[in-house]
Amino acid sequence: MTIKLYNSKTRQKQDFAPLDPSNVRMYVCGPTVYDRAHLGNARPVLVFDVLYRLLRHTYGAEAVTYVRNFTDVDDKINASALARQQAGDPRTLEALIAERTDETIAWYHADMDALGALRPNHEPRATGFIGPMITMIEKLIASGHAYAAAGHVLFRVRSYQNYGALSGRSVDDMIAGARVEVAPFKEDPMDFVLWKPSSAQEPGWDSPWGRGRPGWHIECSAMAYELLGDTFDIHGGGLDLQFPHHENEIAQSACAHPSGSFAQVWMHNEMLQVEGKKMSKSLGNFFTVRDLLDKGYAGEVIRFVMLSTHYRKPMNWTEAKAREAERALRKWRRLLVGVAPTRPMNEIEVYLSDDLNTAGALSCLGHIGQALYQRNNSSWDVLENVSDSNWSKDASEFLASLQLLGLLTEELSVWADLPDLYPYADKLTELRQFALSTKDFSQVDAFKAALTAAGVEVRMSKSAVELTPSTGFNPAKLDALL
Repeated sequence: MTIKLYNSKTRQKQDFAPLDPSNVRMYVCGPTVYDRAHLGNARPVLVFDVLYRLLRHTYGAEAVTYVRNFTDVDDKINASALARQQAGDPRTLEALIAERTDETIAWYHADMDALGALRPNHEPRATGFIGPMITMIEKLIASGHAYAAAGHVLFRVRSYQNYGALSGRSVDDMIAGARVEVAPFKEDPMDFVLWKPSSAQEPGWDSPWGRGRPGWHIECSAMAYELLGDTFDIHGGGLDLQFPHHENEIAQSACAHPSGSFAQVWMHNEMLQVEGKKMSKSLGNFFTVRDLLDKGYAGEVIRFVMLSTHYRKPMNWTEAKAREAERALRKWRRLLVGVAPTRPMNEIEVYLSDDLNTAGALSCLGHIGQALYQRNNSSWDVLENVSDSNWSKDASEFLASLQLLGLLTEELSVWADLPDLYPYADKLTELRQFALSTKDFSQVDAFKAALTAAGVEVRMSKSAVELTPSTGFNPAKLDALL
């Protein structure tokens, strides 16, 4: 089946034709490892995880190479380590940086694993590719595309005439509409840093321009070149990276390796909102993935909600969506007990092959799942007396289709053994609404006390009720509460 992908560079959906079907190559910009991954960071992980699964399904697992980097050279990382040193930690800055990046990468792996994301084939750290970065910068200087000044090396943006093709803006428009770093050593305000000097308190490496460290943009170009070559198939990331990061990657890569063409297809996922608003600490709607996992949201539920919106549309995380996702997943897991996956359904392959339409695929699967229950002549809760001879075959394909989306895998199954607390949250919400009108909160207090006695942690705000199993959780005590 032909895969069609929207190419941000050509601004159209086109047939995907890999350069080498036996070696399909994809690079996705990964995290800067100074803190926990927030909910927005998870979206590109899941979008390109589904694409990775689709490519493996189409071309073969051994025919796909997926690279996602870790940026472990960054001023935010340095600032975090310096703050710990100033707070009294006696270790060197290098030791503190190493500890912080190792710790953050471990957090990232744990959180993304919980969402069911496959590990890429390569996860390079920027610090492991300083040599190739220096070599690439030297090439750019030699060809006149970069220049050294005041311990810095900068890329001459106007030396690359196609600069702006990805974002669709001219250099002059960018200068007029963007905040650019003004520095006396720059030839042009739009020139960007390839190398910068490091102070004694900052991590640094020896280079022809003195002790320093790379700029952010050169890191991805060098790692992509070393692991995928000067021309590869797909480059992905969030829409916020399109300019300047991806624009700068293209410019420096095309100039350093003029015989190649860097990425053939550029893909960008849209941003994430929470309850209809931009995620922000000031609004109190900023969540890390770990925050949600610790609140009792299953990783599979988070994944389902994320994939319910097409990747090129803004994604809105809501409590209602999470509830619906959990209910659907519980029903599907009950339906498919004892079923083994075979091959995905053709209609699901069609949806995913049409620019990764996960939203359409999940909607279709919802209808198929309902039909499977009806054909089983059974209730949602009790499955028996299957009389349809094709039911098992269709159920096996249904499961394979879900697993192509990274859902209903065995690795994500643990949460499904936990009780469904949403009916209890709904009842507590109803009791509170009634109490607000009568000013009698005795039933609310009694129900909360019963939940607490059953080992359920109760959190109530003006807009929501959250219930989470805690220490001493005893589901048997819940049976009489509904």
